[in-house]
Amino acid sequence: MASGREIKTKIKSVQNTRKVTRALEMVSASKIRKAQERMKASRPYARAMRQVIGHLAQANSEFRHPYLVERDTIRRVGYIVISSDRGLAGGLNNNLFRKLLTEIRTQQEAGIEVDVVTIGQKASVFFRRIKVDMLGSVSHLGDTPQIEQLVGIIKVMLEAYSSGKVDKVYLCYNDFVNTMTQRASFDQLLPLPASDESVAAHNWDYLYEPDAETVLAHVLTRYIESLVYQAVMENVASEHAARMVAMKAASDNASKLIDTLNLVYNKARQAAITQEISEIVGGAAAV
Repeated sequence: MASGREIKTKIKSVQNTRKVTRALEMVSASKIRKAQERMKASRPYARAMRQVIGHLAQANSEFRHPYLVERDTIRRVGYIVISSDRGLAGGLNNNLFRKLLTEIRTQQEAGIEVDVVTIGQKASVFFRRIKVDMLGSVSHLGDTPQIEQLVGIIKVMLEAYSSGKVDKVYLCYNDFVNTMTQRASFDQLLPLPASDESVAAHNWDYLYEPDAETVLAHVLTRYIESLVYQAVMENVASEHAARMVAMKAASDNASKLIDTLNLVYNKARQAAITQEISEIVGGAAAV
């Protein structure tokens, strides 16, 4: 059995750890509400853009933008991976990476090469160790990311798709369901998937000014940027929720461990006192 001093040192160490986890839990609890508000505020724009793009995809335009055309042969796939910059968020990032690795392995077994761009420090560090081509990365976006911080990394993948280097692009992030649930999501970004609305053929079209190519290029680029931005906001809310839950569990476990160590310490102290009394009584009897 460990000595009383060693046990007291362990108790002090666990108490200090509990102070840290409780502080992180309170910080995340204060930030999650603002993160949810920003996430919900950006949803109407993304939803409206999705409806507009759905109409454009179904219109009978003579010009078909490359972002709307499915390619016959898929030789290379690109992934935009969104993660957190900091850890201590439970299995949030690992669950996403594990699911993505399975997907990448499936693609590679089929002879399809993989390119990755990362948003967030954790994804950047992780994919530097994986045998995939990393085209770019951005990190340290903070709790209030701006679209200007994402434009560059989005442009890298859009140029790869436009040049034919990449034939399909997926967006990978943690979708915020509720405080207790965050789901690893893979959404096809390019070519843009069919709209959820009716896919019945329409005999109408839009009037474009100055021309269909210019308008569609601008609108589709803004649409893709809005999707990535919305995914980043979802991931930020998921990060705070996951960290709050993980730190609460860590604080509870620390409290249980402290109780257990106190019990062990009391038993050790009682055993030491009993041994001292036995030695005194034995010494007196010998005299």
